[in-house]
Amino acid sequence: MGVHLNQQDIRLAIADVSHSVILEKSIEVEPGYSPQCAAAVVRDIVTVAYGVCGLDISALLGVGVSVCGPVSPGGMVQRANGMPTWAGVNISQIFGAVLEKPVFADNESNCSALAEIMWGAAAGYEDFVLLKLDLGVGGAIVRNGKVITGVAGGGGEFGHMSIEPNGGLCRCGNRGCLEVQIGVDRSLQEMSRLYGRIITIYDVSAMASQGDVGARRMIEDMAEQAGRGLALIGTIINPPLVIVSGRMTRAGDMLLKPLVAVYEKHTLMKARDVPSPMRTRVMIGKLAENDAVLGAVGLALRGLAALP
Repeated sequence: MGVHLNQQDIRLAIADVSHSVILEKSIEVEPGYSPQCAAAVVRDIVTVAYGVCGLDISALLGVGVSVCGPVSPGGMVQRANGMPTWAGVNISQIFGAVLEKPVFADNESNCSALAEIMWGAAAGYEDFVLLKLDLGVGGAIVRNGKVITGVAGGGGEFGHMSIEPNGGLCRCGNRGCLEVQIGVDRSLQEMSRLYGRIITIYDVSAMASQGDVGARRMIEDMAEQAGRGLALIGTIINPPLVIVSGRMTRAGDMLLKPLVAVYEKHTLMKARDVPSPMRTRVMIGKLAENDAVLGAVGLALRGLAALP
């Protein structure tokens, strides 16, 4: 089973050992909910969901949990950017005590990468990079089929690369992070003020598709900054594949084409200089809407397989 902890909802997915997804469910929760509350909500959802599916709860083998922010190999949230009160919380211990099953926890972008490996655009790839463009910016590095989490769980945190040291203050405490430079949340607030109504991340793509110049400019500006950040990553890693994920990918080619153009302008190994098999492919992921919760399922499946 996989669980994704969002600021305002908890998502759950149940799969069998053959990787077939049986059920997906989402439930809204009050912002600022506690880890203990989340564990109890998940327990209740699981009980109901297993009953709906005609399954015995004893058949639950393990749980993967996806959360915003870096997570240590032992399951502790290091810096909970999206859910600040969760910093220092050991997900594996708290959820394990309530669910009485093995619990495996990781950052949501790392889980998204696992989902793309198991069900999505990265099938057949051993090495790739994932860049997640949502209200925040995340990332993951996959090498030999495994996500590189880093010694303390901070591997692949592309959104917190300091691109402009004198730039705007980031929620992580640094300045000019890629997440700040891309500025999805800030841009949505600006558009909401200009249009006199709340503009959501879903609205932007729809408005741009209908020819709205403000929405198109917002997407182009984000693509410019994301492409520059991705070019740094490409120069360092030179991956065979880059998957762009997150809800901003609803914009499709309106986002991808300018992003790739900027990437090609600023990265070292340019497509024109190398033969086709050696070029970095940049593509939109197949699971942008539910990759984190599906990746949490994959996290549980991999974790259980590794147990003695």
